[in-house]
Amino acid sequence: MTSPSSKIILITGASSGIGAATARRLAADGHHVVLGARRVDRLAALVDELRRDGGTADYQELDVTSRNSVLGFVEGVHDRHGRIDVLINNAGVMALSTVDSLRTDEWDQMIDVNLRGTLHGVAAALPLMRARGKGHIINIGSSAAYRVDATAAVYCATKYAVRALTEGLRQESRDVRVTLVSPGYTHSELTQRGGDPQIQAAARAAADELGMPATAVADAIAHAIAQPDTVDVNEIIMRSTAQG
Repeated sequence: MTSPSSKIILITGASSGIGAATARRLAADGHHVVLGARRVDRLAALVDELRRDGGTADYQELDVTSRNSVLGFVEGVHDRHGRIDVLINNAGVMALSTVDSLRTDEWDQMIDVNLRGTLHGVAAALPLMRARGKGHIINIGSSAAYRVDATAAVYCATKYAVRALTEGLRQESRDVRVTLVSPGYTHSELTQRGGDPQIQAAARAAADELGMPATAVADAIAHAIAQPDTVDVNEIIMRSTAQG
């Protein structure tokens, strides 16, 4: 159940992987979680699960590539609950291929989801948080924001951009906390769609062998949220010990 210390927390890309694991962890911590994604059947099932386990949650269909969809998601939560405490920009896609394969539609998709989707979230939530004088924006980056692999140039570029955006926003902010969480290989659905089939298969094998559970990332997010309003956890980079 929620308590006086409960927060209203929005999570994008909440239908699987890190987003779903984070919803479970934060609901168990007593927060009210609002889940957004395109796969509403999964969101509905997850909300039912959270409620059965004693948590409070609701959901809304969300396409982060649409500014209007994100604005409606954020403002809808604000209208229903009177505030937004935390926004977790988690939605992401990773379609790996070499640049010379010229999979330009997938480049556009990664830019639209990973970078533009994060910007849409910031644009929708930041004015509401600033007006209230408090809030917390958490952007999910990647260890790919710190090194470039030959088969991941465009994906890395989007995550470098999210890293730069997050740091710039942090420097601008005094009343709104800003956190970047950058996981390495994680057990999720990230490698299951798009990209060069052979490269994606190799990435799936690496994630299966070297990855950490999505719950580990959820725990890191929960740690950042749990700090006092005067303490800003700026950046968390995390990998499984097996990844090295």
